[in-house]
Amino acid sequence: MGHFGRGPIRGAWLVAVFPALTLNYLGQGALILEHPEGVSNPFYLLVPHWARVPMIFLACAATIIASQAVISGAFSVTRQAVQLGYLPRLRILHTSREAAGQIYVPFVNWSLLASVLILVFAFERSGKLASAYGIAVTGTITTTLVLFLFLMRLDRRWRLWQIAAAALVFGTVDLAFLGANLDKIATGGWLPIVTGIGVYTVLSTWQQGRQVVTRNREREEGSLAGFIEMLRISQPPVVRVPGTAVFLNRGTKTTPLAMRENVDHNHTLHRSAVIVSIETARVPYVPDDQRLVISDLAYRDDGISLVVARYGFQEQPDVPTVLRQCAATGLESAVDLSDATYFLSKIEIVQSNAPEMARWRKRLFLATAHLAADAVDYFQLPRRHTVLLGSAIEI
Repeated sequence: MGHFGRGPIRGAWLVAVFPALTLNYLGQGALILEHPEGVSNPFYLLVPHWARVPMIFLACAATIIASQAVISGAFSVTRQAVQLGYLPRLRILHTSREAAGQIYVPFVNWSLLASVLILVFAFERSGKLASAYGIAVTGTITTTLVLFLFLMRLDRRWRLWQIAAAALVFGTVDLAFLGANLDKIATGGWLPIVTGIGVYTVLSTWQQGRQVVTRNREREEGSLAGFIEMLRISQPPVVRVPGTAVFLNRGTKTTPLAMRENVDHNHTLHRSAVIVSIETARVPYVPDDQRLVISDLAYRDDGISLVVARYGFQEQPDVPTVLRQCAATGLESAVDLSDATYFLSKIEIVQSNAPEMARWRKRLFLATAHLAADAVDYFQLPRRHTVLLGSAIEI
């Protein structure tokens, strides 16, 4: 998939698509002005009678292309929401060996199918969706302008007079279109509004619940620096067994629960231990030379290393690849990646009476958590070499 606005796609937009859309909309407007009472469908009435059947086939082809664009966009936005922490880890399948952006999200695909079927049976005719379409389009344009102005102010440091000028020029037109469609809310325009509120509620609930769970989890994990010191002075000493252990952790300051549980219950730790923390940057892609940060955690003789791997929200984490890159760069101790054991903390979230979230939000968070995909597949770990250690966290 190409990037919109670059290379051939940008040229095609300027040379073909933009003039065609302009002529089409101006033609429809002229037709309505000339026959304000007798034009029921200006798109098809623009062409001669003999061309209307071919125009139907053209419209069907355009609809299929547009639907595929909507589906691909939904997949891409969902993955970005997952990477940024607004949704649980959903099952994401890569459908191309060459293009990283070619993905398939089963849950989103079936959700779109269910939504389309509900719309078809509820509205019955496409004409009844006109109100919903008008509110959706004009609302999206207005929302985009607001977000653009915030971006220019916070990121590009535009002055207030520049923000006010842009808001006056573009906002006048956008608000005029939005205001003209407000009377359609009662006749179907409520649909995109309710949908937007529902999606926002799910995203904000997951983010808030995730923060609460992370805070409670960090309390259970304890300080990583303190855990390393405890290993050095523990009596009797913790037995260091041969092999390489890889512990995945959400942060860099706390101890992986799987690592702590393994030491507390088995009183052993592998001679080579690598703690891997995956961070998602707020950019689409992270350059390879900025992806890895390796630390020996203050001691170079204990065989424990910390690796921070940074990924963009358009990238898929790959822990085995990260370890191969680290081994080539140099870790504190030699690692045997062919026989490494991966340890994951399997967290069971339990609802409590803590006042940090409303009760209905807790239920929604727990329901959303059931959609999470297997972490083994998400981080592309070898299943036969992965060990899950369970723990319960309250919310």
